[in-house]
Amino acid sequence: MRRTGLTHVGVAALLMIGSWTAAGTLPASASDTGSATPAASSPTDSEPASAGLLQAMQRDLGLTRAEAEARLSAERRATDAAPEAREAAGSAYGGTWFDSTRGTLTVAVTDDADTATVKAVRAAGAAVRTVEHSAATLDAAKARIDRLDAPAGVSSWSVDPAANSVVVNVVSEQKGDNEVRRFVAKAREAGPVTVRTVREAAETFAAGTVGGDPYYTGNVRCSIGFSVHGGFVTAGHCGGAGAEVRGWDGSHIGHFQGSSFPGNDYAWVNVGSGWWTVPVVLGWGTVPDQLVRGSAEAPVGASVCRSGSTTRWHCGRVLAKNETVNYSQGAVHQMTKTSVCAQPGDSGGAFISGDQAQGVTSGGWGNCSSGGETWFQPVNEILNRYGLTLHTA
Repeated sequence: MRRTGLTHVGVAALLMIGSWTAAGTLPASASDTGSATPAASSPTDSEPASAGLLQAMQRDLGLTRAEAEARLSAERRATDAAPEAREAAGSAYGGTWFDSTRGTLTVAVTDDADTATVKAVRAAGAAVRTVEHSAATLDAAKARIDRLDAPAGVSSWSVDPAANSVVVNVVSEQKGDNEVRRFVAKAREAGPVTVRTVREAAETFAAGTVGGDPYYTGNVRCSIGFSVHGGFVTAGHCGGAGAEVRGWDGSHIGHFQGSSFPGNDYAWVNVGSGWWTVPVVLGWGTVPDQLVRGSAEAPVGASVCRSGSTTRWHCGRVLAKNETVNYSQGAVHQMTKTSVCAQPGDSGGAFISGDQAQGVTSGGWGNCSSGGETWFQPVNEILNRYGLTLHTA
């Protein structure tokens, strides 16, 4: 790959870094039944976070440097504890989220959980909250809602473990629309449902060709996601299988080897013609580049950062998982919602939590001036779908 000039030095050295863009209210029945047993430190606790990551968290989450460092450490412990805590909960499992105020992982269990189950969840490193509905019940309700045809005034829906309900998000100006009201009524028949409002409907973040870095296909500019061995992953709406991909300088990179949208929003591109892959999320000269060391999934409530070719680094929190997003082109399933902003051209870029890859930018609403929400397609789903291996440090 060929690059000169100070602006692109970092990108050139990284280019196929597979990360072309580096990065409720509780129900009345809920009750807190105890705090977590502190989990053992993660092996990565001793690895300091990059200055750029900490700066972005301070800016976007309103934290001090010490608070950002403490939060990253607590989130690593929560991520490590989550699988064991979920297994310990068994059939009583009601969901998991990270409590940023307490710095602990919280696991919901149904009120029929016995004492031994509760103790086992705490021993795994999680606080316990008693709820009415199991995760299996809520997932089944969401699956029934997924089979409905959603009108444009319905933005998305997902299971909210803290609310112990399926949350349906409707555009505030359209909440009185007859089609929206009918959809909500049918959704309530599927199971426990809570309705919330959002300012705008979700849209994908692809953009027409403009100056700046990243990759191009046809007249669309998107952002590269995470490097995999042999290429990189990105958003499916950025190009169909077989489409040619060009780099920031117009030179040939490769072709879309697989792509799915709507239904899903993921794709992967092979790399050649002098381009290469490295396990880095680009900092764009604004923040230091971030090494990618794995893809452990951060829990709801954890901090997450995104980098894209339009808006560079921004951070926020994981708001929901397995959310169905109702784009104008069709619904996309199994998405993760965040409070991070994004704008056209950021599509396909990397979401990262600490040094763990999370997913590729899909779409959202709002912008990085007034704020908004953005969804990503989880990276592990993409890797599994295409049999790819994440390039890690």
